[in-house]
Amino acid sequence: MSEALETLGASLQKRLGAAIQSVAIAHGELTLEVSSAQWVSVIKDLKEVDKFSTLVDLTAVDWPARAARFDVVVHLLSMYTNLRIRVKCEVAEGQMLDTLVNVHPSAGWFEREVFDMFGITFPGHPDLRRILTDYGFTGFPLRKDFPTTGYVEVRYDDLEKRVVYEPVKLQQEYRQFDFMSPWEGAEYILPGDEKSPPKP
Repeated sequence: MSEALETLGASLQKRLGAAIQSVAIAHGELTLEVSSAQWVSVIKDLKEVDKFSTLVDLTAVDWPARAARFDVVVHLLSMYTNLRIRVKCEVAEGQMLDTLVNVHPSAGWFEREVFDMFGITFPGHPDLRRILTDYGFTGFPLRKDFPTTGYVEVRYDDLEKRVVYEPVKLQQEYRQFDFMSPWEGAEYILPGDEKSPPKP
C-alpha cells in the first residue's frame, strides 16, 4: 500500500508541480498540502485523472496561534485503486475558499457544516447557511476560543409554554481547577499541600 502511495505522490508532484506545496504519507493515506488558489483545480484533477471520485469527508481544524488559522481538509477515495488521499489547505481567518460543489456535489452539506462550526465561507456555494446551530446563533462552536459554556442558554419555560433564549448564567463561578501538587511541578503551593518537615 505505501509503495502505491509513494508512487502516486511522486507522480502528482511531477504532474501538478507548484500547485502542491508538500506531500507526506501518514496513517495509510497520502496527504497533499495545496494553496487556496489551487484548491479546486487540484481536487478536480484528482477526480478526473486519478479517479478519486468519492468525497468521503470535508472538515476543518483550528490552529488559533497560527497566522493562517485553519486547515480545511478533504478526504477522497478511489474506488478503482482502493487508495485514500487527504488534501489540506491553509485558510486565514476571514479568508474565503472556493466551493467544491461543482466538482463534488456532496461537498455542499460538508461546507455548510464547516461554515456553521468554524465560520469559513465558500463563495459559489448554492445555499451557504447554518446547518447544525439554531437561527441567530452567535459564534462558531468548534473554534478553540469558543467558550465551553456557550453564550446563550435554550430551555423550555413551563410558565410561558414556549422555548426561552437567555444569556448563560452559571450557578457557581466557572473556573479551571489545577490538581497538580508541588511534587508535580506546580509553581505555587496550594493550601494543604505544604511539605512537612522531616521527623528527627
